[in-house]
Amino acid sequence: MAEAFLIQPAPVTLQEIQQVLAEHRRIELSDEARGLIQQCRNYLDRKVAAADEPLYGINTGFGALYDRSVSPENLEKLQKNLVMSHACGTGDMVPDDILRIMLLLKVRSLAYGYSGVQIGTVQRLIDFYNEDVLPVVYRYGSLGASGDLAPLAHLCLPLLGMGEVRYKGKIYPAMDICSKFGWEPLRLKSKEGLALLNGTQFMSAYGVYLCLHVFHLSAMADVVGALSLDAYDGRLDPFHPLVQQIRPYKGQITTAQRIRWILEGSELITRHKEHIQDPYSFRCIPQVHGASKDSIDYVAYVFEREINSVTDNPTIFPEQDLIISAGNFHGQPLALALDNLSIAMAELGNISERRTYQLLSGARGLPPFLVANPGLNSGFMIPQYTSAALVSHNKQLCTPSSVDSIESSKGQEDHVSMGANAAIKAYMVMENLERILAIELFNAAHALDFRRPLRSSPYLEALHAEYRKNVAFIEEDKVMYPDMQASVEFLRTWQPQLPV
Repeated sequence: MAEAFLIQPAPVTLQEIQQVLAEHRRIELSDEARGLIQQCRNYLDRKVAAADEPLYGINTGFGALYDRSVSPENLEKLQKNLVMSHACGTGDMVPDDILRIMLLLKVRSLAYGYSGVQIGTVQRLIDFYNEDVLPVVYRYGSLGASGDLAPLAHLCLPLLGMGEVRYKGKIYPAMDICSKFGWEPLRLKSKEGLALLNGTQFMSAYGVYLCLHVFHLSAMADVVGALSLDAYDGRLDPFHPLVQQIRPYKGQITTAQRIRWILEGSELITRHKEHIQDPYSFRCIPQVHGASKDSIDYVAYVFEREINSVTDNPTIFPEQDLIISAGNFHGQPLALALDNLSIAMAELGNISERRTYQLLSGARGLPPFLVANPGLNSGFMIPQYTSAALVSHNKQLCTPSSVDSIESSKGQEDHVSMGANAAIKAYMVMENLERILAIELFNAAHALDFRRPLRSSPYLEALHAEYRKNVAFIEEDKVMYPDMQASVEFLRTWQPQLPV
């Protein structure tokens, strides 16, 4: 079994998070984190006992009810009521992979020792993560500002023995699984419910998941684009280093380097060309793919900073004797980044579909719709329709969420980020992009077969051979959707192993 991953008040990278998830490593609190959590809790207990003034969310109501005092004997009930009343999500259930990240990120945020929670509360979140007991959380309900209130309420409701959880693929009442592990329902102390619900862990979990996957999809876009370029009998000139040097965007330079490396040794790319220019969807791969790469890098920067932050409210500073009500829960940095990511992914899909269209056009010696007997056979006509539908859907999804705001809580929360909606949309764009690239691969692999006996590069021939183990050459019309799904699975699992 892999060594447990220590949760401590120190920065982590997206790559470290990916490794923890991929290796199914257990997590545990470091001694330093335990000390900071306990120190903060002790300070808060002393502060509450001596309080002669309102402390937001600790001895007051929430949101617009900030001016309502709560008596000392009701402080625990206040926190329990908060979790119960805010569990108002709806829609589809959040995927398991994202739930695991939510749990991990919530533990990390609390481990800095600025939230006032009990060690036992953090440990219970760790127990859920380690035993893969995943609270049922619904997709919609967060405005992306006062923390991801509704989703995090659903995430934390099972700590109280309420709500539902997924365990080994089935849904159970939370109390049934808690009893199985001998976990008694937690009794939340002052401020704990607010610490659990305030935070950006819903948005952040989606963002982390997307970052980890979109790096792969960006690399695969280069690989599939190179395959299409070679199968189309395209030119390598636009990828020349001198072209990139005079417009030195990092993403553009990287893309051109990758394409040249992938096509090294191809008979097709080096043969004499009858045409002097390619359509933009081939000629401008460095510029379009590169711009998306640069946007993805920015998004990764945002989320790496976010997962190393404390985002609940109020925040407690024991050494300074301060409890400060502020706005670290506001998701605007994430909303803007997620909207940017959606556009970057959508453009990778947009140009991919155009390359698919060109491969079907009957140009440059390829048969119309990539079928030997067109007319009797429709060939690859309709997969392009599917790709076009997905591209159109992505364009619709790219309307930015971050420019919207709807007033809530009687005007107390008068500007929200809608970052949760941005996260959900970005996830949908990513799924669509995966399918669009898989359809391009489906077409490009077929087009390459029409170039025989000429060979592509060793890299692409190896990819093509492996692909053909999963998706066979199509000589005449057949039911194609299973092949399209097999293409998606291949795209997901193929490791490009590019040098840059």
